Amino acid sequence: MTTTLITGANKGLGYETARQLIAIGHTVYIGCRDPKRGQDAAQQLGARLVALDVTDDDSVSAAAHLIEEMGGIDVLINNAGVEGRGENNSIIGAEATTAAMMREVFDTNVFGLIRVTHAFLPLLQRSPAPVVVNVSSSLGSLSLAASPDSFTHFYPGVAYPASKSAVNMITVQFAKQFPGMRINAVEPGYTNTDLNGRTGTQTVEEGARIIVEMAQTLPDGPTGGFVSAHGPVPW
Repeated sequence: MTTTLITGANKGLGYETARQLIAIGHTVYIGCRDPKRGQDAAQQLGARLVALDVTDDDSVSAAAHLIEEMGGIDVLINNAGVEGRGENNSIIGAEATTAAMMREVFDTNVFGLIRVTHAFLPLLQRSPAPVVVNVSSSLGSLSLAASPDSFTHFYPGVAYPASKSAVNMITVQFAKQFPGMRINAVEPGYTNTDLNGRTGTQTVEEGARIIVEMAQTLPDGPTGGFVSAHGPVPW
């Protein structure tokens, strides 16, 4: 039986990913900052709850220790993320972007991902088929951002795309240095979630599909890639 940990999983893509993985037989831990919301989500899903704030070293260490005592994990899905929108759900452009705002977004999307991955590496290395899925975004693609033919070219925000570009590089570097693991970044698509103020154009069911697919990557499957439901995404 495959055991999976999903960060930021009490709602949105994390919740739906948990639901789909449980349906195909995974044992799923949902990592949540809010114990009440987490408990409600775990009961609805039939998942296991673990208190986990990806921005807090002690919280991440405690979660890793608890899951180690429960038997470990095979799959880690780094899903927790923030976009960092301003007042009235506005996207913050370059002129208004500050170091403090960048730090806040990176603390969850980048440092949080590293914090969790580092803490759970020893458990993943004990699995016969370890998998890491990093939830990224096409907004992190330098190629697409530079192309006027891409819709991402017109996204004015700085912090979120930069954080996802960092996630993509982290994915490549970890995949090279841990060849026994399958480590990939995924682009779920513009999904209707709280992250983007419910402005997404596809459902969470649609968005979660590529995450679920890559969570099932076999030991001889792809690693170090950046993919969507439609195939590879340009770096």
